[in-house]
Amino acid sequence: MTRQRELALDPQPSMATRREWLDDGALLLRGHAGAVAVDMVTEIKRIARLSPFRRMATPGGGMMSVAMTCCGARGWCSDGQGYRYVAADPQTGQPWPPMPATWRQLAIHAARAAGYDGFEPDSCLINGYRPGARMGLHQDRDERSDAPVVSVSFGLPAIFQWGGLRRTDPLRRIPLLHGDVVVWGGVSRYVFHGIAPIRAGTHAVTGPCRYNLTFRRTL
Repeated sequence: MTRQRELALDPQPSMATRREWLDDGALLLRGHAGAVAVDMVTEIKRIARLSPFRRMATPGGGMMSVAMTCCGARGWCSDGQGYRYVAADPQTGQPWPPMPATWRQLAIHAARAAGYDGFEPDSCLINGYRPGARMGLHQDRDERSDAPVVSVSFGLPAIFQWGGLRRTDPLRRIPLLHGDVVVWGGVSRYVFHGIAPIRAGTHAVTGPCRYNLTFRRTL
């Protein structure tokens, strides 16, 4: 791989990236990952051949509308036993695919732009949204670390529901577009958030779906 190619896969936050502070400790970097979208979506499909997308059961017996896979040292799972991170994919019995180094660097740079130096993600959750799929309001409390979360969006637009530290706090509806990156941590680390149902459509890079990658430190 040439140095030019490496740089194309490893964007640094720049003054050209439009920054929107959602809250204390929560930053939206508009279009920050757009330049590497094609390469990252290609990698998503490669990872999914090793650890296929699947819809997981919830502890209450329901079924998530979002399909999910993971990469990195540990992956997130949900079933009748609860929510947790595990070192091996329960569906294949094999370790989760390694996290691409360029993905890790993108997450580190985005976290740094939001003021979180030293972020070292060890897990990436990859969600696949088809039209109608949604993510209910929740807090990210399954990690043992209080490190920030870095979220990258590709494909169909989504409405990011951003609340407060109580489930009943008012929600803001924030459009997330192809290439947008959101980082939240600090006092905003446990804010309730979710994704409204995805509207039908087609995107040039992802087709009729949205991909969302969330980078986390689980230990």
